[in-house]
Amino acid sequence: MPTIFWFRRDLRLTDNAGLYYALREKRPVISVFIFDTTILDALTDRDDRRVSFIYQAIEQLKHDLEQLGSSLDVRYGNPVELLPKLVTQYQAKAVFANHDYEPAAISRDGQVADALQTQNVAFRTYKDQVIFEKSEVLTAAQTPYSVFTPYSRAWKHKLSDFYLKPYPTERYFGHLLRCAPLPLLRLEEMNFKPNFTDLPPAQVSEDLLKNYAEKRDFPAQEATSRLSVHLRFGTVSIREMVDKALQTSEIWLNELIWREFYMMILFHYPHVVGKAFRPAYDRIVWRNNEAEFARWRAGQTGYPIVDAGMRQLNETGFMHNRVRMITASFLVKHLLIDWRWGEAYFAQKLIDFELASNNGGWQWAASSGCDAVPYFRIFNPALQTQKFDPQGVYIRRWVSEIDKIGQYPRPMVVHEQARARVLAAYKTALKGEE
Repeated sequence: MPTIFWFRRDLRLTDNAGLYYALREKRPVISVFIFDTTILDALTDRDDRRVSFIYQAIEQLKHDLEQLGSSLDVRYGNPVELLPKLVTQYQAKAVFANHDYEPAAISRDGQVADALQTQNVAFRTYKDQVIFEKSEVLTAAQTPYSVFTPYSRAWKHKLSDFYLKPYPTERYFGHLLRCAPLPLLRLEEMNFKPNFTDLPPAQVSEDLLKNYAEKRDFPAQEATSRLSVHLRFGTVSIREMVDKALQTSEIWLNELIWREFYMMILFHYPHVVGKAFRPAYDRIVWRNNEAEFARWRAGQTGYPIVDAGMRQLNETGFMHNRVRMITASFLVKHLLIDWRWGEAYFAQKLIDFELASNNGGWQWAASSGCDAVPYFRIFNPALQTQKFDPQGVYIRRWVSEIDKIGQYPRPMVVHEQARARVLAAYKTALKGEE
């Protein structure tokens, strides 16, 4: 009676917690991936880079399994309906997977567990995509942290070699179900257009990390790890990356801890999906000008650093982290447009979109989140440009018309006036709260 391992945000064979435990059962393990229609049907862009990235990762995973004499059973549909059918087909005794922390995923997994229970089949999940999850890092009062610095201190204090030890799945590959190669759906059969753009490698050099603290804020330089998409879909191991960070870059380690901080916040405070972490900030009266939002999306605001970032995002599915902060701050505080509008647009365009980090980043920019920037701190795009792209190299890469007279739009808002306007709006909403 075989075991099913359900791949999700863990698209690799090595150092995979759930796969390790499934293989250790010493029953034949059949690997399964499901293109979840409850997620895919909600995507309006059928040219979605993330779907293409997942597809490429699935192709590689399937190839790796077939090199071992097994294969990957790839399905398209609702996991709540498909998994009971797969259990029947394979006469499986259990389904293994790794934890997911998003509210929709938690609900889905609950439904899967209930459906499998009616078949007397166990559904077992494990921690894999983070070092510390849920309530593993708490305050002395046993409550979740809401400020990053003390959380990161507690995180580092708790860390030991035990948490970095890789899961030796290779020892048990002999327990993979032996079978002939299974067919693979084409993207077109799921009504998606292939978009196989150049992607960053699933590795980061030691030299880059050693210079990370000094160079990471300069968007014209290739000085960030670009591993966010690989961490998002689990094509790399977080344990391996944290171990590398410990040896090379404290600042990069902090970025990995921010990722876990926001996942912890999402797990304990699921209301952040759609609402401010700090409820008073839901009283802000937004202008929400549709025409201005369209200009921001298109990179036509008249602020070169903002427009360069938006054009990079639209063309590549990626935006440098420093520029993400500048563009988000501009939308919320210069245009007084609801942060949820920007969050949704980034969710649609970013190839490395991850709910917890995207939500946390936007609420940070809007000052509505936990440990967010104070509402009166408003990025000045001109000063940010002088500091982080002083020669305009990054800007000219994406705003080619910047030096052509009459071709680049005038600024759509004056910084000083926008600052005064947003401060008044926030003070009105937060009266008595700050």
